[in-house]
Amino acid sequence: MLISVYVPLLITMVLAVFAPRAARRLAPRPAAWSLAAAALVASSGWLGSLALLAFAGLVQIPEVAEEGRWSVAAVRASDPVHLAVSGLAALALLASLTGLTVAAVRQLRHLRWARRECRLLPGDTELAVLDMAAPEAFALPGSPGRIVVSRGMLRCLDDREREALLAHERAHLRGRHHLFQTLWRLSAAANPLLRPLSGAGGFVLERWADEEAAVRVGDRTVVAHAVGRAALAGSANRSRPALAATGGAVPQRVRALLAPPPPRRALPLVAGAALLVVCCASLADAATDSEQMIETAQRAAGVTEQAAVAPAHHGPCPDRGDTDEPVRFR
Repeated sequence: MLISVYVPLLITMVLAVFAPRAARRLAPRPAAWSLAAAALVASSGWLGSLALLAFAGLVQIPEVAEEGRWSVAAVRASDPVHLAVSGLAALALLASLTGLTVAAVRQLRHLRWARRECRLLPGDTELAVLDMAAPEAFALPGSPGRIVVSRGMLRCLDDREREALLAHERAHLRGRHHLFQTLWRLSAAANPLLRPLSGAGGFVLERWADEEAAVRVGDRTVVAHAVGRAALAGSANRSRPALAATGGAVPQRVRALLAPPPPRRALPLVAGAALLVVCCASLADAATDSEQMIETAQRAAGVTEQAAVAPAHHGPCPDRGDTDEPVRFR
C-alpha cells in the first residue's frame, strides 16, 4: 500500500494536464466518451486513495484498535503511513465529499428546472419557437427534451443555416450530452484538479454536435456559417445555457468545420485506457493491502493476548498441592 495508494493521485494529475489537450485533437464523439471515463475513474481513484490514507491513520489510534481488537504496533510495522499524512488525507476527503454533495444537489435542481421548463414551453412538439427579438437557441434536457429557438435567432439565419442550427441542438438531445456535463461537474467538484476536463468536455460536446449537424446537412461550410452567425447574434446574451450552438470556443469550432473531418487516432485512446487500468489496479492493490494489514494486526493481537493468558495455566495444580507425588487415577 505504501506506493500503490499514491498512484491514483499521480494519474489524476497526469490526466488533468494531458487529457484536455489530447481530447481537442481527437474525433469529438470518442473524445467525449474518453473524457467521461477519465473523469469517472480519476475522481473515484482520488476519493479511494484519500479514504485509504485516512483509514491507515485511523487504525493507528489506540482506542480504535482496542475496539477492533488489533495491534497498533503491527499496523505501524506493516503500513508506516505518517499520522500527519493521514490527517491531511482525511481533511481532503471531507472537503471532496462536501463539494461532491453540494454539486450533486445543484445538478439535481438544474435537471428538475429543465424538465419543468420543458413542460411550460408552448406547443407539444420538439421545437419551441419563442416570440422574442433577442437571439436565443439552446436545448433543454427532459423526457423528452425540447429545442428552444427565438424568432430573433431565426431571422439571423437563412434556411440551410436554420436546418444546421436545429440539427446541432437535436444532436445535443439525442446524445444526452447533459449527462456528460453532469459527470464532469461532479468530478470537478470532488477533485478541483479535474476542472480542465470539464472545460474541455464542454468544447468537445459542441464539436460533437457540429459534426453530427454537418453529416445531417451534408455541408460543413453551412454549419460553420450557422455557428458563426448564431454566436455573433447571441454575443450580447450572457445568460444562455451551456448546450447551445453559441457555446464553446466558437473560432476553433468554425476552423474545425472548415477543415476536413478529424481522423480517428487510436494511440491517445490506448494510452489513456492504460492509465485508467493502472489507476484501478493500484487502488485495488492498496485496498487488498489494507485488508491484509488489518488481518495481520488482529492475529498479532490474538497472539499477544494468548501469551499474556498462558502463564496462568502453568501454576500449581490445586488438587496436587506443592508435592512431587504423582497423581493416581482410580
